[in-house]
Amino acid sequence: ATSRLLVNYQEPYRSQILDYLFKPNFGASLHILKVEIGGDGQSTDGTEPSHMHYENDENYFRGYEWWLMKEAKKRNPQIKLIGLPWTFPAWIGKGENWPYDYPDVTAYYVVSWILGAKQYHDLDIDYIGIWNERAFSSKYIKLLRYTLDKHGLQQVRIIASDRLWEPISFVLLIDSELHGVVDVIGAHYPGTKTVPNALLTKKKLWSSEDYSTFNDEVGAGCWARILNQNYVNGNMTSTIAWNLVASYYEELPFGRCGLMTAQEPWSGHYKVEAPIWITAHTTQFTQPGWSYLQVDGHLEGGGSFVALTDGLGNLTIIIETMTHNHSQCIRPPLPHFSVTPQRATFYLKGSFYMVETLQVWHSRLGFESGNSSLFQQLHPVKVWKGSFSLDLNVDEVYTLTTLKAGQKCGCPEPPPPQPFPSNYKDDFNIRNPTFSEAPNFADQTGVFEYFINASDPGDHAFTLRQVVVQRPITWASDADQTISIIGNFQWVNMTLTCDIYIENQHDGGVFIAGRVDNGGIYVRRTKGVFFWVFADGTYRVTGDLAGEEILMKGLSGVRGNAWHTLTLNIQGTSASGLLNGYPLWENVTISKPSNGWAAIGTRSFEFAQFDNFHVEA
Repeated sequence: ATSRLLVNYQEPYRSQILDYLFKPNFGASLHILKVEIGGDGQSTDGTEPSHMHYENDENYFRGYEWWLMKEAKKRNPQIKLIGLPWTFPAWIGKGENWPYDYPDVTAYYVVSWILGAKQYHDLDIDYIGIWNERAFSSKYIKLLRYTLDKHGLQQVRIIASDRLWEPISFVLLIDSELHGVVDVIGAHYPGTKTVPNALLTKKKLWSSEDYSTFNDEVGAGCWARILNQNYVNGNMTSTIAWNLVASYYEELPFGRCGLMTAQEPWSGHYKVEAPIWITAHTTQFTQPGWSYLQVDGHLEGGGSFVALTDGLGNLTIIIETMTHNHSQCIRPPLPHFSVTPQRATFYLKGSFYMVETLQVWHSRLGFESGNSSLFQQLHPVKVWKGSFSLDLNVDEVYTLTTLKAGQKCGCPEPPPPQPFPSNYKDDFNIRNPTFSEAPNFADQTGVFEYFINASDPGDHAFTLRQVVVQRPITWASDADQTISIIGNFQWVNMTLTCDIYIENQHDGGVFIAGRVDNGGIYVRRTKGVFFWVFADGTYRVTGDLAGEEILMKGLSGVRGNAWHTLTLNIQGTSASGLLNGYPLWENVTISKPSNGWAAIGTRSFEFAQFDNFHVEA
């Protein structure tokens, strides 16, 4: 759920961001895009909607991943696409929190997503994963291959198991049928190392999720080091960064752990961070289908190099000399090593002996000085009788290449940063929305979608509706309530108003909230000021999403299947609430949290609607 805020950037800024990520010879020029197959559950920084909320439901226009893949393909038709589920809708497990009891159902569900990508968006999915960082089932993987083939999807490759090198590598060695259907072993955060069994399988080895590091200069150092050393130490020929672009509220888990930052659609501000240009050192001068040369890529003075060829006479060499303290990734821990300035001599043999000059691109990450030089073209290097030498300093990246490609785009500066608007309204009155979800609302449990009330005479024809009615097969600890957050985490005093409609007449309930202090994988422990009304005619004020810390309770007269207006006012250490414009409770003392987002949500996984949302903070 990391691209949430990207979709409602205004042009030209949105296209500029996408260009920096995907446009060839421009910025990061990415070769591969991996997207979540939304499953209605929390997947780190929010939930992504499923294409099948319910068994009899199919919709291939929810969420923003279809749009993102199309934007990537529009810029680079050659880009490879991967889909991987984190969570699954409840019906897949028929009541169990497990996707493998009915493997035929799960395979049908995943293959439907691949078919929908093609049918509705003309997107060819290249690789499909199993279940992110969770157990795999050999029976399911074999059934998935069978189901793909049955639907004419022989070209879709299977990657497993998006967790650790084991047990998948061992199982592939002892199960020849499984060995025949898995094309790539994908490991997460391998620390540049692989294991003997993985090598013995003779499969392609990928670091299928890596990086996940704050995108400052140290993050760029981490990325430069692993892009090379995942191959040098671990034979991995693909490295995939989580995440593409930091387009989610920064105070959610792993804030700014993207290759660049675009978390302010309301201002248009974004920042092309150093990892973008580190990426370009590899991606602008190689392509999928190129081969790594099997050389020992360790440099004597520390650091590493890789060499790749297209097999048609082109050669690209990428060198990195990242020091330990300037290249630590978020995980795993990095054993000590030292890097010193050195002179390195390279010898070109065989068909490369005839190379006379190499183009040079250079980055230096500036830690002491604070100013980095990123992706600058230097004078070409002359190759003399098949050899050349370079003086390498620490914390540098060099690309030497026969390709004349390479470009450092300079787009105009984006607008300056601005906080989220302190007066924000949304009436959800949009007949044909481009996206299924209202801008800036970041669902943290449940899914909130635009809804058209066919039966409503007009005032509430267009609403926002919570649509997940059974707890999904979870990946994280989703809350027992549903919640969508919005706004500025620094907000202290606020007045929040929203029309609400409880659809579950027996035990339904909804809330509006302020000073909401948590989300993502930590959503269960969310605190704030929560104003609840229930279908049984009662209300509550609580200090937490779980509803355990009760600050006030009483009768409200609210009923299901009727519209009511809730207002929550928080000023300093005091809060009050209005129902349909009349005071319902007041002078409730608030100690903490001292600040946070605004939010809406429901008591359980239940249908409910919201309209005319307004916050003044």
